Amino acid sequence: MKRTSPGVLLVLVLLATGAGFGFDHMLTVTGRATFTPSAYLPVLLLLIALAVFLLAWPVRRSVRDGHRIDPFRALRAATLARASSLVGAIMAGFDLGLLLFLSTRPVPAPVGSVVAMIALIIGAAVLVGVALIAEQFCTLPKDPDERQPDEHAP
Repeated sequence: MKRTSPGVLLVLVLLATGAGFGFDHMLTVTGRATFTPSAYLPVLLLLIALAVFLLAWPVRRSVRDGHRIDPFRALRAATLARASSLVGAIMAGFDLGLLLFLSTRPVPAPVGSVVAMIALIIGAAVLVGVALIAEQFCTLPKDPDERQPDEHAP
């Protein structure tokens, strides 16, 4: 499994920023109130980041101590870390688009909305960072019993 590329995360942030901006624009054009995320969402993202870290930590510890670990356990933790980094990038981008839309309006946005959006962007960025670290924790060393295919080529 390849590690998550920063380019993929950047593309997701840019696409989600456009989607968030377009979503708020669509709401405004149809006469509805702009979307404001819940204040609990950043807390939820931080709890997810904590869970990802706690699942990846035993894998890192066993690799550093030289103990053998089930590779499927490491794969599950790495997959969760990768999915979390992708979701964090999408959440950060979408909320950045909402914040950009509010900042382009002639009427100033309520302070509570702006603070909630900034908190969500920070929570999503923390999730991405922790997920990338957890993904790195789940990198297992090569098994010495495995031979490279071209190692014994004639």
